[in-house]
Amino acid sequence: MSDTRSDVLVFFGATGDLAYKKIFPALQAMIKRGTLNVPVIGVAKAGWDLEQLQARAADSLKQHGGIDMAAFGKLKELLRYIDGDYSDANTFAALKEAIGSAQRPAHYLAIPPVLFGAVVKHLSEAGCASAGARVVVEKPFGRDLASARALNRTLLEIFDETHIFRIDHYLGKGPVHNMLFYRFTNPMHEAIWSRQYIESIQITMAEDFGVQGRGAFYDQVGTLRDVIQNHLFQVLSNLAMEPPPRSDSESMRDEKVKVLKSIPALEARDVVRGQFRGYREEPGVARDSQVETFARLQLAVNSWRWQGVPFFIRAGKSLPVTCTEVVARLRKPPHVLYGEPRSNYLRFRISPASEIAFGLNIMDQQETGTGDTVELLASRHAGANERDAYERVLHDAMEGDRTLFAREDYVEEAWRIVEPVLGASTPLFLYDPGTWGPSGIEQVVPRGGWSDPQ
Repeated sequence: MSDTRSDVLVFFGATGDLAYKKIFPALQAMIKRGTLNVPVIGVAKAGWDLEQLQARAADSLKQHGGIDMAAFGKLKELLRYIDGDYSDANTFAALKEAIGSAQRPAHYLAIPPVLFGAVVKHLSEAGCASAGARVVVEKPFGRDLASARALNRTLLEIFDETHIFRIDHYLGKGPVHNMLFYRFTNPMHEAIWSRQYIESIQITMAEDFGVQGRGAFYDQVGTLRDVIQNHLFQVLSNLAMEPPPRSDSESMRDEKVKVLKSIPALEARDVVRGQFRGYREEPGVARDSQVETFARLQLAVNSWRWQGVPFFIRAGKSLPVTCTEVVARLRKPPHVLYGEPRSNYLRFRISPASEIAFGLNIMDQQETGTGDTVELLASRHAGANERDAYERVLHDAMEGDRTLFAREDYVEEAWRIVEPVLGASTPLFLYDPGTWGPSGIEQVVPRGGWSDPQ
């Protein structure tokens, strides 16, 4: 084992929903690939024993991808369990004993952020936060700039920034991860990837379903906090960043922070918030809720490469399709010979399939000179055998690779941008389920309109 790799994985929240849906399948996948062979210590307060946790893991795998008997057998051997309250020092004394002689534990907090402070304090007091220890935390990283700073102070009291891994699992998705590879290995693309040729960039994250019984949670969050401030800002950073001078994690993260630093804070005119009709009837949702289930916004990236190019982001629930994609429209060529041709475009689809495509103009069959747009599909795959996002980020955290994790300054810059338009500071417009958000609102509309995923 390398002197940087974690020699034990501790995960708090072992009996929770996230562990059931994502963590156990990721652990089995890591074992199958040969990247996990250290003890895995689950911690929770459920009144369970190890056998019950193993049964929960088995059920999780049956429901989410299936059991590989050899890998699951290995997982059962590695799995440990400590049942106890997160506020009880005895829980952490038992954890310290279970960790034993391990020098580099990775403590994964798959628990609500409100519990982070108590847990990291107890880890320190029990001697579980040694110099080689890491802490891996789930989003949300606060609700606004002030709470994000407070959360960072809490973590930094015990752990050095280089040992804090803030998970945004979206960065672990293959198509998002590979976006930089595509950009920086294809000079043909990078030659046009600037304000000289790009007119606008759109990012759409659409879901054709509502809150799916999670109304009480969603009504405390909303679209801006749930997916835009984190997931879609990460996509934007990958699109707008400069090539780093080196391939190490800090050089990569430096360039992403520079992108956010170049974005002015949003104003009311930059945002349209919507709420689908029927949302307030969902269980757990306030009858007078002002929480948005849809938002579209316009950002400026005031860097040398992008100044003057508007970036548009749109995300929401109960929209016509479930799809996430990026469309970059190129500036139109001079209309000297053939009237006014349509814009070329480049399209990255992130989900449900991964696609890269180019929109090009050809002569129409009637040769009227108006032309047709055809799409050249450069790459398409459905993601078979691809590493799951959680498998990727957990593996990287245990290896000590921070590239796919948000740094303190990045988190705080993201909150700085959206903070002026959080909550009910801007109007809320109703929209019908199955539509593309509020209609008749002229704010935040790209030149030529939005490109709706097909």
